Amino acid sequence: MSTLLEAAFAPLSEELGRLRPPGMAVLDAHTHLGEDEDGQRMAPDTLLEFLDTAGPGSQACVFALHDPDRTPAYRRPNDRVLDWAQESGGRLIGFCRLDPADDPVAEAQRCLERGARGIKLHPRAQAFSFDSPAIEAIFAVAGDAGVPILVHAGRGMPPMDALSDVALRHPEVTLILAHAAIAGQGMFAETLAAHPAVLYDTSCFSPSDVVELFARVPAERIVFASDAPYGHPLTGLFQALRVAALAGLDEDDCRLVAGATMAAAVSGDPLPAARPPRLDAVRPASGPLLRVGAYLMMALGARMSPEGRSDPGRMSPFIAMVRCVSRDPAPGPAEHALLRIDSTMAAAEQLLAEGGPEALAATGLVHGAAVIAATERLDSTSA
Repeated sequence: MSTLLEAAFAPLSEELGRLRPPGMAVLDAHTHLGEDEDGQRMAPDTLLEFLDTAGPGSQACVFALHDPDRTPAYRRPNDRVLDWAQESGGRLIGFCRLDPADDPVAEAQRCLERGARGIKLHPRAQAFSFDSPAIEAIFAVAGDAGVPILVHAGRGMPPMDALSDVALRHPEVTLILAHAAIAGQGMFAETLAAHPAVLYDTSCFSPSDVVELFARVPAERIVFASDAPYGHPLTGLFQALRVAALAGLDEDDCRLVAGATMAAAVSGDPLPAARPPRLDAVRPASGPLLRVGAYLMMALGARMSPEGRSDPGRMSPFIAMVRCVSRDPAPGPAEHALLRIDSTMAAAEQLLAEGGPEALAATGLVHGAAVIAATERLDSTSA
């Protein structure tokens, strides 16, 4: 990381150091390796460097991107991921990615024999629904092997009711709903409440969705995830632990969220006992922070648009709006958070002016500022 990037991210890194309990083992539940047909790519060495920013020795579950070389049956991308995992000294935990329309059972069994510790399914990318015999067979394989299934549950999803049905028929399978289950968070929280082993990962750019997740499901069923290379472990863990602090979780609970629960899932150990959510469903709000949060999400939306993927400067107008609101002369109890957000956006503007990789990294600062806006305790001015 360059000196400029280190200085820009130092306030987030320092607060993360305070939020992270001493000696806490970090396990990122959702990362990718290889390359995607959308142009994204991630090498194992780069992922390990990213993980180091979340904490020394941090681990990650890894699986293939939507690789152009995926035919047949994701065999070659799966082999590369499993090889990289075996070469990582235990820091990377390999999952296999399956296409239900392309010999999924045989590929799952082959990868499990090679040491895969989980299965990844992506219904949007592979254009499938959960009411097919192939899905039932995949859950049966996972149940026999004692490995979890992680399902993409983000934007552009098909109807997901059938996923609840198959999960309830297989209570022995740990199901991990990615991206805070934003395609149907409320529906899943209700329909799968009786399932003994449904986890929700926090890989979501919208911190409000993660806050709401902690108000809807037990903290013992929430696992930190970054979605690298689309997200970053530093800002992803910052988000997970800041929401955990808002929910009043103690050190032991934070250890579960940051890695211990996911470690149990991939090891086939019993999950921790679940308690009711600790975050109130109705919470106090600050008008300026709500406005700032909305503009920050607009900035992230501009960055994720087809044009913004190559031009992070499209965030600039929204960053300027954030800075205007942050200078409200009567901020009330949000004053401390607004000052931090303004300072963070000043650093983001500096990175955007620098251009190159530094400009791309400004996205992480915008996400970090959105986390602050969504999680500030309004009864305190402490960080």
